Amino acid sequence: MESSSLISFSLLFCFSILFFGSNGVEARRAPPSISYLISENLFNSIFLHKDDNACPARNFYNYTFFIQAAKCFPSFGNTGDIATRKREIAAFLAQISHETTGGWATAPDGPYAWGLCFKEEINPQSNYCDSTNTQWPCYPGKSYHGRGPIQLSWNYNYGPAGKAVGFDGLRNPEIVANNSLIAFKAGLWFWMTEQSPKPSCHDVMVGKYVPTEADLAANRTAGYGLVTNIINGGLECGIPNDARVNDRIGFFERYAQLFKVDTGPNLDCANQKPF
Repeated sequence: MESSSLISFSLLFCFSILFFGSNGVEARRAPPSISYLISENLFNSIFLHKDDNACPARNFYNYTFFIQAAKCFPSFGNTGDIATRKREIAAFLAQISHETTGGWATAPDGPYAWGLCFKEEINPQSNYCDSTNTQWPCYPGKSYHGRGPIQLSWNYNYGPAGKAVGFDGLRNPEIVANNSLIAFKAGLWFWMTEQSPKPSCHDVMVGKYVPTEADLAANRTAGYGLVTNIINGGLECGIPNDARVNDRIGFFERYAQLFKVDTGPNLDCANQKPF
């Protein structure tokens, strides 16, 4: 299981690569790129409409920044056999597609071709400030609503994400919707980081998840459905045939087909209790 300290080390290493440039010893030690598994052409065929005029995030989610951000998390898309690696990338892209979708049932090219259409939550119902969290206290006048590909939300996520990635998440949460590279890094930080009692999405998708007694009692079995539980289980899991869960699955099934891998078992979380 990739610990937060290991992730922090990887990020520091990534920063050193970016700082020293692409020449010399540092460049030779750079973590492997996932570009051999997801080319720019494949990325663009997945996100057919992300740069349409109708999408508020037009020209924000750039392939180059995605690949660059992934280098800061060397285990992402680089763990297990080739099928496992492709499946994890497909799962991540599917989840962020649901979080940012601009699709609808009769949309051109189907509802699952409109991922990464939004970069910020529209009309948030609150400022997502948990005032009881003293470790990551809210800064006056700031809103911690959903931003970026994973729609990072709440002060207790912005704070540690910023610390790990290199921005002031509490005083400057807006940067997640204004800086493409940081947006992808923040999304991958959430994907890769265990937040007990939740495992990391990464560990689930690469087969490193070991259920606890509480997980077994809650029927939290490994698979894409458990990733949905980690991301938004409190609102979506334990509900038969939930439309939001089905939308996440629809994206994943399309992307898995494009990556030429199977989806694996347990796609939904209808029978799982939330964390």
